[in-house]
Amino acid sequence: MGRLEGRVAFVTGAGRGIGAATALRMAEEGARVALADLDTEGCAQVATELSKVGSEGLVLHCNVADSAMVQHAVDKAASHFGRLDILVNNAGVLRDNLLFKMSEEDWDTVMNVHLKGAFLCSRAVQKYMVEQKYGRIISLSSTSALGNRGQSNYSTAKAGLQGLTRTLAIELGPFGITANAVAPGFIDTEMTRSTARRQGYDPDVVIEQASKTIPVRRVGQPRDIANVIAFLASEDAGFLSGQVIYVAGGPRS
Repeated sequence: MGRLEGRVAFVTGAGRGIGAATALRMAEEGARVALADLDTEGCAQVATELSKVGSEGLVLHCNVADSAMVQHAVDKAASHFGRLDILVNNAGVLRDNLLFKMSEEDWDTVMNVHLKGAFLCSRAVQKYMVEQKYGRIISLSSTSALGNRGQSNYSTAKAGLQGLTRTLAIELGPFGITANAVAPGFIDTEMTRSTARRQGYDPDVVIEQASKTIPVRRVGQPRDIANVIAFLASEDAGFLSGQVIYVAGGPRS
């Protein structure tokens, strides 16, 4: 019997990368999963993988920066599954640039998806969690929250998620709801590879160079992050709340 048997998770950005790995990891632990993303084709493929481990994935078309779409997706998931136990705020985009080159649109897009999206999703699911006196909210921050050249928008959004996480832990704790954040370091995803290509670099070379600076001498895989998220979503983490856990192969990366 898995650690999440009988639970229902709502994962944003579930169509690929960390979101897809998280959905599968939770399914392996017994959870059913609402797969929320603009990429419904990717989510459909993830749902197929979930079915192979005996779980169910509900594909939901959702722009996390749109309040109405978020509310509709959350309500549909709760109606379909009969409950909502876990929220994973994972949806994200990159619009990297140096400050003097960064447009307002670059800033707004990143802030809206990462920070506003997490706020909207957390606000929507808390109603169901408060009513059942149980819930787990896990948000994806980043080591970039500590500051990173060319990422003033992304770093600010990821730092903001840490503040949101701590506040949710304080406000929702009395209702049996925990809130924590996971801050990944360098993770080998299609998003990081496409960023390297966009900057004119060979992704494999970037990964090789990055691994030399990480204490465990390798970059992370989506599964590494999914494993930590699955723990935070479980009963084993019931007394852990308001924390930011850096998963970077060392103290920071």
